[in-house]
Amino acid sequence: MEISDKMGITPETDSIIEVYNSSGLNRPTRDKERIAEMYIHSNLIITAWDNNLLVGIARSLTDFCYCCYLSDLAVRKDYQKLGIGKELINLTREKIGPLTTLILLSAPTAMDYYPKTGFRKIENGFIIDRIL
Repeated sequence: MEISDKMGITPETDSIIEVYNSSGLNRPTRDKERIAEMYIHSNLIITAWDNNLLVGIARSLTDFCYCCYLSDLAVRKDYQKLGIGKELINLTREKIGPLTTLILLSAPTAMDYYPKTGFRKIENGFIIDRIL
């Protein structure tokens, strides 16, 4: 198996939904239009592929000079623990550069994962939750 990474493309929405559903990442996958809209407004999308199969995705919003919000990191269940997520994070960091802070909100089940990838837990954040 040879995994290749791609930047500058947005996969088909159905493929994105398959990755989310397989990965366990909680996203509104029953709302295909909302998923498509999420990607229309994202400006950094890095994907991982096994031939023509989308196996991982990192979706971010960034200004490329001060901050980057890594909104989604998802890897198909059968491809987890192969370093794909870590590589997607590394490629995101490479693309945004060393002057840009990388920020994310972790799913409760991934709290132990992110420190292994170079993230530091912070306590000085706030959130206003969405309605749906």
